[in-house]
Amino acid sequence: MRVVPSDLEIAQAHKMIPIRDIAASIGLDEDDIDYYGRYKAKIKLEVLEKFKDRPNGKYIDVTAITPTPLGEGKTVTTIGLTQALGKIGKKVICTLRQPSMGPVFGIKGGAAGGGYSQVVPMEDLNIHFTGDIHAVGQAHNLLAAMIDASILHKNPLNIDPLTIMWPRVVDVNDRALRNIVIGLGGRENGYPREAGFDITVASEVMAILALTTSLKDMRRRLGRIVIGYSYDGKPVTAEDLKAAGAMTVIMKEAIKPNLIQTLEGQPCILHAGPFANIAHGQCSILADMMALKLADYVVTESGFGADLGMEKFMNIKCRYSGLKPDCVVITCTIRALKMHGGVGNVVAGKPLPEEILRENVPAVERGCENLAHMIKIARYFGVPVLVSINRFVSDTDAEVEAVRQKALAAGAEGAYPITVWADGGAGAVDLARAVVEACEKPSNFQFLYPDHLTIKEKIEILATKVYNAAGVRYEPLAERKIAQFEAQGWGKLPICMAKTHLSISHDPKLLNVPRDYIFPIRDIRASVGAGFLYPLAGAMRTMPGLPSQPAAFKVDIDENGRTVGLF
Repeated sequence: MRVVPSDLEIAQAHKMIPIRDIAASIGLDEDDIDYYGRYKAKIKLEVLEKFKDRPNGKYIDVTAITPTPLGEGKTVTTIGLTQALGKIGKKVICTLRQPSMGPVFGIKGGAAGGGYSQVVPMEDLNIHFTGDIHAVGQAHNLLAAMIDASILHKNPLNIDPLTIMWPRVVDVNDRALRNIVIGLGGRENGYPREAGFDITVASEVMAILALTTSLKDMRRRLGRIVIGYSYDGKPVTAEDLKAAGAMTVIMKEAIKPNLIQTLEGQPCILHAGPFANIAHGQCSILADMMALKLADYVVTESGFGADLGMEKFMNIKCRYSGLKPDCVVITCTIRALKMHGGVGNVVAGKPLPEEILRENVPAVERGCENLAHMIKIARYFGVPVLVSINRFVSDTDAEVEAVRQKALAAGAEGAYPITVWADGGAGAVDLARAVVEACEKPSNFQFLYPDHLTIKEKIEILATKVYNAAGVRYEPLAERKIAQFEAQGWGKLPICMAKTHLSISHDPKLLNVPRDYIFPIRDIRASVGAGFLYPLAGAMRTMPGLPSQPAAFKVDIDENGRTVGLF
């Protein structure tokens, strides 16, 4: 068996193409980009006007089954498929989210792909990159500071401190900051109140960055952010606090998408990084709009499974962008299908259980119920669906064939094993050809629900059609806030469900396809600036914590000044 070096070793050994040449390959000249060193650049928004008359390329979304805690390789698949499309002669760009440093130094790792299907410079994009996440954090925290300053200075907006729902943010997994008390130490430090920190990528500012379509649109969206309520029950916005203008100035460079490259020289536009639980989990609309004008094929990725990221891609991102996908690729692994079939317990940070590495076709077939459900969700939106099997060395031909048969029976156009982690683009050539063919098939794209439905009607469509629930139960707090949001005119906003990614349901312990259960809504919150409502089904962590053995333990600098231990 061929030994594949670590992701970092592969990235460091790779000779990158100067970003000037990558830009030129898609028709961009030096007036269209701002350099951030030799191998990364920002693309100016004027590019959209420059190429506005070009037809859009084909638009492919990569999603997954319900993942194990280790993930199923969506980013690896996205990059590998991009490289494979390049191998068969297609002009292609992939668009990805920027990883947060929280998971990088925690347990999950980065978001640059892996093995021979990576985007580079890997170290840069996992740590600091072009500063976009820092800009989001600064804009967010400026608003937080202005809220407390306004209250201290005679509270002209009559803000009720008990209603403030705008925390601080930091891009580190730091559980000790989840719940804090601020304003201690005397009147000059403000009024004491309970507060907390979220991780920066959970900020509504990050969701706005991903959903905006222009600088003016971002300015409007930042102004619409609701931070809490006045004593007489009126929403208080960032515009009311006179914060939105300064926030926009902080974000003026961050709004420009970032250009990098795959290991095989295809362009990648990497921009924005919103949570896929609390927010919608997609790279920016601007990245996709640019890529679709600059390439014949654009491969993007949605966070977590089709029940989370892909559903939000369709119902939220496409609603605001006006873009329509031509094909969906659902990624799966044999080990995840076995887990859904009742074999093995996959735990992040621990070795895979022995039983999950042994051939077990019946378990794979049982687990394919989850895959079939994800295919059904994708087909709701009227686009062709393909399945990619991210193949590991322990997977047998019989197991792969079982997945192929089940995928076809569920309505997929085809199912293809890929080996892009070990083989790069050469490991997904069959999938690439199938994607090209699928993108030429007729589609009838449609949203799952229209804007005019009530909040409850939208929630119930998601619960029954996507999460396979028998019905919905609303806690009293959720009932009150739904009525309040409808009265405030926010009922037309799409729904961005906040729930676990480890189950189709709200309960991470319910694997495969749960049935005959009631989906609980304990609360609902409004991201009016981003443009969605997010009901909470279960407890959602917006500030992760570090494990006992974080990835940070392994990261260091060697005697030659090179990074070591970063994946």
